Amino acid sequence: MHPLTTLRLGALAAAMILPVHAADTQVLPTVAVKIRSAGMESDGKYDRFIVTYAPGSTPRANHTLVEQGVATAISRAHLDMRSAQSGSLASPPAARWQRKLAIGADLVRTPRKLSRDESLALMQQIASDASVVHVEPDVLLHAVADVKAPGTLPAGVATSTPDDPMYAQYQWHMHPGDGSATTVGADTAAYANKGGSDASAAWAMADGSGVVVAVLDTGITHHADLNLELAGDGYDFIDDALVSGRATDGRVPGGWDTGDWTTTDPWLSQCTDASNPPEASSWHGTHVSGTIAERSNNAVGMAGVAPGAKILPVRVLGHCGGYTSDIADAITWASGGHVDGVPDNTYPAQVISMSLGGSGVCDASDVTSTAIAGAIARGTAVVVAAGNSNDDAAGYSPASCPGAIAVASVGITGRRAFYSNFGSTVTVAAPGGGIYANDAASGSGSVNAGFVWSTLNSGTTVEDQAVYGGMAGTSQATPHVAGTVALMVGAVKDVGHAPLTPDQIRLALINSARAFPIAPDHPIGMGIVDASAAVQAAIASDTPIASVVLSNGVMVTGQVGKAGTSALYRLDVPAGARNLVFRTLGGTGDVSIYVKRGVPPTESGNNADFQSVKPGNNESVIQTLPAGGTWYVRVAGVKDYAGVSVSGSFTAN
Repeated sequence: MHPLTTLRLGALAAAMILPVHAADTQVLPTVAVKIRSAGMESDGKYDRFIVTYAPGSTPRANHTLVEQGVATAISRAHLDMRSAQSGSLASPPAARWQRKLAIGADLVRTPRKLSRDESLALMQQIASDASVVHVEPDVLLHAVADVKAPGTLPAGVATSTPDDPMYAQYQWHMHPGDGSATTVGADTAAYANKGGSDASAAWAMADGSGVVVAVLDTGITHHADLNLELAGDGYDFIDDALVSGRATDGRVPGGWDTGDWTTTDPWLSQCTDASNPPEASSWHGTHVSGTIAERSNNAVGMAGVAPGAKILPVRVLGHCGGYTSDIADAITWASGGHVDGVPDNTYPAQVISMSLGGSGVCDASDVTSTAIAGAIARGTAVVVAAGNSNDDAAGYSPASCPGAIAVASVGITGRRAFYSNFGSTVTVAAPGGGIYANDAASGSGSVNAGFVWSTLNSGTTVEDQAVYGGMAGTSQATPHVAGTVALMVGAVKDVGHAPLTPDQIRLALINSARAFPIAPDHPIGMGIVDASAAVQAAIASDTPIASVVLSNGVMVTGQVGKAGTSALYRLDVPAGARNLVFRTLGGTGDVSIYVKRGVPPTESGNNADFQSVKPGNNESVIQTLPAGGTWYVRVAGVKDYAGVSVSGSFTAN
């Protein structure tokens, strides 16, 4: 049973909506929310649960006590653990400890799959233990599996000018989005290219050499147009035998894609239904990897955004998807953290690209969010797909995880792709393909200009011939941004500047984004990624952001401003802090406040994570479990104001 609703246009993954902020003060509970139920389907079945115990608690260091605690919770929830197949009764009710995650949580498994209601009852009982700080089901996430263009292109293409012969013919998405008339592949109509990434203009300044990009996906296949130098150094993090396709449970070295087809049993019966029809192997990771770093100037095929970068393939998606627990460990490992039972990564990535997801809001205490926060703390930028369900990205994980760079999709005309998720959690848009002529929401058939073109494989189950093909979706938009980040990181290193932090990278992407040629019908970030401008912004990003630095709990008094103007303040919040509060009070006039982590809110506040817009000057935003990092608060004058006090405070762990 798939843990997310799926919209199929070929295979477009979908999710649910949840608003990012309300129109007034955000007041969260004063105690941690221990249970994550977001993303659980009403008819879902779950037998894997991730339990996080408090640091220093006895069960955290003793997996036998973890098993005993979950078994007690099963009993208290009055759950019958008899197997539907055997009719046998587990006595006492058993739970099997699977492993310790890198973030410190424990993965446990129940003797049978539980319904949603049973799972909630069990998690409530687990959470009643005072030593438990968080519990969530270990759900399967999926590739944001996008629409495939009809047919494929052979790998053996005669040399021509330019060096990469199919670059000029197909890769509109690497060209400048300057409105130049562009005819793609077999199309007869030309389109004004306003959605391109401008990667071609960036190559004169940087090519990503010396940068490692970890692609957490289905793995990678053999292809002459891909640099496979690190393929053997990657890792297959899929532990479950059903999902990996191996004979036994366990993780194995190498980032190779061995296929993810669901057209034969056991996957046909266990992973497919009316909403999720059987599918051939997607080779999704190979396509994404090519967009990031396909070789260039080799007289073959196409080109990637950062052709000098090295791809570190990490297999986290197989038959039926990929478990949250495996993905979280892979995020930690790819960014240079330690994972028990796996050799340490000798090529830590500066960038992680994840074109995958599932439904449900991602809170700071969630397993995926905790892993991403760890990667960011190690200096790794995390780029993720916004999702393909034409909904608010706030309802997706990891798209709504704090600190992740979420990417929406535009087509060749620069319009929001009709399927692309949107909302204030989106950082930037990038070319992902509009599928139909003029990026319309429907049509009599697809066009070549409606797709992103990259490396693929012809196999329907296992790997066969290396080919090229088109796909469309936020999965394809995401690697354009990941590749751009690789260019930025490499360029900054080349000029001898200090490495950029992930927050600086995000800000440079926002500041350099090209304005939308057509106002989007829904917000999809601050513009379309422009690789050339982003490289230049990265080189100049050592200029500090003009803002007033707040000290924890210290009130800044006597603030004055005019209607229509704003002032920016910042507060550095350590990881593990609680009860973050931003306030304005006193004085005369009327102000509103807009709050965002990582980058400043805009003057209008339309990208804010939280806001408070009551009449007068008494405004507040409260986050009980904030993500660590730099938080910005913009105080905007609704009317002239004077004598206003501004503060930011938190409780350190």
